[in-house]
Amino acid sequence: MLATVLGPSPVTLEEMRTFSRTVLTLFVALIPACASQAEQTPKSASPQRSVPAVDSGGITNRVYRNTTFGFSYKIAYGWVDRTQEMAEDSNGDSTEAKKSIVLLAVFERPPAAAGDSINSAVVVAAEAASSYPDLKNEGQYFDLVSELAKSRELKVVNEPYDFPLGAMQLVRGDFSKPLGNLTLYQSTLVMMQKGYFVSFTFIGGSQEEMDGLIESLSFSRKESPTPHK
Repeated sequence: MLATVLGPSPVTLEEMRTFSRTVLTLFVALIPACASQAEQTPKSASPQRSVPAVDSGGITNRVYRNTTFGFSYKIAYGWVDRTQEMAEDSNGDSTEAKKSIVLLAVFERPPAAAGDSINSAVVVAAEAASSYPDLKNEGQYFDLVSELAKSRELKVVNEPYDFPLGAMQLVRGDFSKPLGNLTLYQSTLVMMQKGYFVSFTFIGGSQEEMDGLIESLSFSRKESPTPHK
């Protein structure tokens, strides 16, 4: 793991616990907050489309794979999986069909554990595009992500821009937030696939670390159509 940005004075145990809770809150808040804002947007008169089924994926030998969206993520050795806990937090006790789904949530150390650096993390979530009838592409969805990040006092480092990753074209934005003697960095990638907006959020202690975390994300090659004879 790349070195994090440390201040001149030591960080207390309580500060680091607060930092970890802040990181977790930033992740959990993004998903239901997006849905909440969508509910406040006037709905179009067109009928609601059913939400396509989504493969929740699974982790084998530290690699998470998702067949619905055709991607995999190689998890760093020793990181902890908190996908189930975050999925429960984001959806609460709702009995309605889930339109916001946490696919993966992994942390360098348990969110409640103290440390002397930013608790790096990766969270992947999917939201049904039918929840956003007025949004037509990833860039429009990212506008909502950016507004939510700014409302939580994250500073924009790079405005959303096209970001190719293998054969996949995504939209990426970068943010930062001072936390005491440390600086939290966040990079989020968004794609629109199979009726869902899928977001990949990375948190760590430097922009260079963001790039390293993103390198562990890969997409399956798209099969070329078989030519007709």
